[in-house]
Amino acid sequence: MTARPRTVYVCSACGDSSPKWQGQCPACEAWNTLSAHAVGRGPARAATRAAAPDAGRPQTLDSAALAEAPRLATGSAEFDRVLGGGLVAGSVTLIGGDPGIGKSTLLLQAAAALAPTLPVLYATGEESLRQVGLRARRLGLAAGPLAVLADTGVESILAAATAAGSRVLVVDSIQTMATADVESSPGSVSQLRESAARFVQFAKATGTAVVLIGHVTKEGVIAGPRVLEHLVDTVLYFESDAGSRFRIVRAVKNRFGAAQEIGVFAMEEGGLKEVKNPSAIFLSRHASPVAGSVVTVAREGTRPLLIEVQALVDESHLQLPRRVAVGLDANRLALLLAVLHRHGGISLTAHDVFVNVVGGVRLGETAADLPALLAAVSSLEDRPLTAELVTFGELGLAGEIRPVPYGEERLREAAKHGFKRAIVPRANVPRKPVEGLEVVGVTRLDEALAATR
Repeated sequence: MTARPRTVYVCSACGDSSPKWQGQCPACEAWNTLSAHAVGRGPARAATRAAAPDAGRPQTLDSAALAEAPRLATGSAEFDRVLGGGLVAGSVTLIGGDPGIGKSTLLLQAAAALAPTLPVLYATGEESLRQVGLRARRLGLAAGPLAVLADTGVESILAAATAAGSRVLVVDSIQTMATADVESSPGSVSQLRESAARFVQFAKATGTAVVLIGHVTKEGVIAGPRVLEHLVDTVLYFESDAGSRFRIVRAVKNRFGAAQEIGVFAMEEGGLKEVKNPSAIFLSRHASPVAGSVVTVAREGTRPLLIEVQALVDESHLQLPRRVAVGLDANRLALLLAVLHRHGGISLTAHDVFVNVVGGVRLGETAADLPALLAAVSSLEDRPLTAELVTFGELGLAGEIRPVPYGEERLREAAKHGFKRAIVPRANVPRKPVEGLEVVGVTRLDEALAATR
């Protein structure tokens, strides 16, 4: 017997629910964001929960399955790297990105690669079966056993996946899905939360790997309540510069692998192709050395990447000179320029400073501090640095150069790509010399500036 629907008031900002209407959300304190939603607890949800193995039976930790979860290879080494080695049975992955960036293309390619070896269901609420077929033909995907379903009902999709014995379920997209137990339109806060919860329950109960595609807002985050990202095991985001054919898939949350791991792809006529040497796309390789350019070794996830940092320093005609950072934290740039003035003796208070990370990648680690300042000084003095130089290091407020993690690994990556000289924190100088690379260790900012002259 179906339970009587009840009314809850859901916040459109944070997704928190309240049994009665209030002017201010008690969770996020936003005003006038609570709206009424009828929620029923039908038999479908209870049946799904009851089907979960060992439901309601606590176990000791030593009796739980502690073996490494088996991985399902997607046919793309870069995609498998971001996932932590492949899809995990019973996991739920949420992937978001701007419209047209390649979310559906990547997952259709992965589903087609998996289909010959295990049952896969590709459920779409945004396209017709004909559209999916035409896209598969355009991508050059072989006509195989991949099952495709065009539906927006959560219950019907789960029933089809159960009947087919699917080991992998792809849902495109979660914002188009709706469950009959929630009386609101697809894409609403309550529908998103309930639909995602149903897919999570199904994945845990049956051991099916579920992949959800999510729309993003104008701020670049996945649309819907924040609880949507908390429900799933893995959250991936597509990143790309406008007009660039390169795509970066970054893991911002991963219960089965490293967070902040990235995979690099190139969008071509035949779909997304993995980039074997990502460092090549982040280096301009100028014909001759240019002022304001320096190469650093950033660590993204579990691997080092050679990335070019560019700076342009020009005389300002504004009362407040501009500080623009693309790929770096703008507040961090202002802090670094203050340290440069105080401990390096170089003032840029009358200059506009623009810093850019080549390739559209965003550097969140402090290892980019020293490269950013050396590039700015190079541009100010119109003095190119040697093309064979690589540098990294964190800058402290007292002008000290602090070490960064995995220093020796970064140096070996630079040597592998032909760089001959490195300016790094003294604590990162390896005990054994790196073949073909002269490593200069510095402890202060003035030492680093002197080492470039």
